[in-house]
Amino acid sequence: MASQKAWAVVIGVGPGTGASVARRFAKSYSVALLARKPENYEALVQEINNAGGKAIGVSTDASSAQSVKAAFDAINKARGTEPLAAAIFNVGGSFIRKPFLELSPEEFESGWEANGRGGFLFSQAVLPLLLDAVDKVEHPPTLIFTSATAGLKGSAHCASFAAGKFALRALYQSLAREFGPKGIHVAHAIIDGVIDIERTKHYKFDHPDAKISADAIADSYWHLHTQPRTTFTNEIDIRPYIEKW
Repeated sequence: MASQKAWAVVIGVGPGTGASVARRFAKSYSVALLARKPENYEALVQEINNAGGKAIGVSTDASSAQSVKAAFDAINKARGTEPLAAAIFNVGGSFIRKPFLELSPEEFESGWEANGRGGFLFSQAVLPLLLDAVDKVEHPPTLIFTSATAGLKGSAHCASFAAGKFALRALYQSLAREFGPKGIHVAHAIIDGVIDIERTKHYKFDHPDAKISADAIADSYWHLHTQPRTTFTNEIDIRPYIEKW
């Protein structure tokens, strides 16, 4: 694993998609890994560095403007003049499942704070850096948002989560239309299914292919990043072939 003179940043690093995306992009870039809790990225930072790559970790609350600014101050100090080639927003937020009439205002707003506000703050931090990288990096500078089926339809008892993911999808569409013509690839990934990680090992399904590989999601993200400007995919849905949709 050898890092090149460019960076990728992943916010929302955890044991599933975030970690797999970080490992995949670390094969080509130095990586900055952001998460609320240091324990979510510390071992991964060490793993990447021990393998010959370059990684830093920064404790970050995606919904806090002050926290996001401090994180990018640290990233910019670490990267110096090296360009930012890719940014991945992988924040899930709280998955609150309860009847709508039992939701508190704070519970409802938590979905928006993580995805709507968090997506806004992250995008405002990375887009100037991605614009600066146009024509300086091998592949089009890329901003990818991890989303879910809740960004397309609001299921019963999922008003908070769905409202946040709808906001994230609206944000991506606006950014893709504004920044695509400027050379930035903005993409929205709908992850439709259970991701195969340690936390879901006990989930039982009738079919062996019922879970989504986090590493395969990461490969899809890398493919999005390497697409030429003439063939941008702006939205992709990823699901097991047996998933009903």
